[in-house]
Amino acid sequence: MRILTSFILKSVFVALLVLSMMFSAGSTNQAQAEEAELINIPGSFSGSLGFFTDYRYRGLSQTDRHPTIQGSFDWAHEKGYYLGVWGSNVDFGESGATAGQGASIEFDFYGGVARQYYGIDIDLGLLWYTYPGAQDSLSYDFMEYTASIGYSWEILSLSTGVNFAPEFYASSDEATYWTLDAEVSLIQNLTFTGHYGYQWVEDNASYTHPDYADFSIGFAYSTNGFDLSLQYVNTDIEDRNCGVVDACEGDVVFGISRGF
Repeated sequence: MRILTSFILKSVFVALLVLSMMFSAGSTNQAQAEEAELINIPGSFSGSLGFFTDYRYRGLSQTDRHPTIQGSFDWAHEKGYYLGVWGSNVDFGESGATAGQGASIEFDFYGGVARQYYGIDIDLGLLWYTYPGAQDSLSYDFMEYTASIGYSWEILSLSTGVNFAPEFYASSDEATYWTLDAEVSLIQNLTFTGHYGYQWVEDNASYTHPDYADFSIGFAYSTNGFDLSLQYVNTDIEDRNCGVVDACEGDVVFGISRGF
């Protein structure tokens, strides 16, 4: 299953790239357009690098509540197609029979198309999570289909989305994650952020967590090319139901990042 989904994801990525190149070709002078494509790669590239006091994934700490360095590299086309990769260090606190078999790094590969219709932002994509170094028997790698819509007013932005995994983390079968996010512009470069999400998992025993809600509130501030964030993140999972000690508890997370 993992090999098949990986093949499908890579095939979709290639198809998106080919389509974007086809649409970018001009119709007025095909010869010149083909020559330009040989010299210039269509679209634009961007990236980011950041430091955070914790890596929270859907409310759960992925670094045993320790700091993390994260980075991304993205490609986007004017037609809305995009590809990218994101990475972070992780620490799942494996112990017992799985001690020394876990992952220390995570890479997320993604691609899709994002467009706006009548002021509504629509984004459809695929997301592949992989954890190099982890034993295959742990079944950490998985894929998700993603879909989201959003709308922005002068000072308020709202968005909602759904992620669906046919085979979720740790072979926990089908899983669905729903989100609702809001941003409110306060003063220049300062934004209030709010998030609520709910995670459903078919096989909770394999996932080691029950179905749960996560939420966060905080602030984001941009200055001199740097993005600063301060958030309180928590879940509704009780300590006795948390599969990883302390991973479900609430905490304040600070981050600083820079795009390039």
